[in-house]
Amino acid sequence: MLNGLYIVATPIGNMGDISNRAINTLKNVEFIICENPKHSRKLMSKLGIKKKLVSLHDYNEEEITKIYIRKIQKNPVALISDAGSPLISDPGYKLLRRCVRENFYVTTVPGASSIISALQLSGLPINDFVFVGFAPKSQKKLHDFLNPIISEQKTTVLFVSSHKIIQTLTVMSDLFSTRKVSVCKEMTKLNEKIFYGFPKEVLKALLSNKKYSLGEFVVVIDGEKKFNNLDKKNISSEAEKIIKRLLEKFSLTETVEIVHKISYIEKKQIYKKALEIKDESSK
Repeated sequence: MLNGLYIVATPIGNMGDISNRAINTLKNVEFIICENPKHSRKLMSKLGIKKKLVSLHDYNEEEITKIYIRKIQKNPVALISDAGSPLISDPGYKLLRRCVRENFYVTTVPGASSIISALQLSGLPINDFVFVGFAPKSQKKLHDFLNPIISEQKTTVLFVSSHKIIQTLTVMSDLFSTRKVSVCKEMTKLNEKIFYGFPKEVLKALLSNKKYSLGEFVVVIDGEKKFNNLDKKNISSEAEKIIKRLLEKFSLTETVEIVHKISYIEKKQIYKKALEIKDESSK
């Protein structure tokens, strides 16, 4: 093996997802840099690997980089995260940047990624997406974090930590109630479960069983669909179809608010058209 940094993906749940190349790499490096040695030691034990584990986290990354950078230059060293592909909302960026800047050998040993897996399972468009990291814990920060997604036209992926999924979906129900979402719970594990629908529908499903709201989640949100060829006073046939669909699930007032937010058509015009549609459907 060449001396340098090997970025190694580990399973996100199912042990069968680790590659032979990843195992061979971990067996042959000088030592392994990881987030939580206690967690990673369990994985190494299952793989029959005995290596020195160096803890790297947000609070010691600069120090660890200074201490071990010359050892990485002279030895093959692996970087892993607690699960999945390293460096995605995980520590290690400063270390990697230093290795790149000093022209060390750096390579990837690809494997499981919860982001890609969630996109594949979502049933939403995945040819163009954005990843925004972990949803914050506080209510105000969560609103600020989710607010830009209101106008995001690409599919959006985010992580939600344990016990925060209900709060996150509640805020999402307020901010973009007509956007389809996919909530992936404990992917590749025994308790894997995928929820599909509008935020309120998924929230209701999660609340139906206490066990559903426990675990780690990856949430995928459909992009905003702008109406085409609209002005502020006219209702196109496309907008009319959307209003009709919304009225099947939401009240008249909610429908008017939703359509106004995403199209900027005057509320009076939307209300008038919505009333016409309701009258026609009641005949």
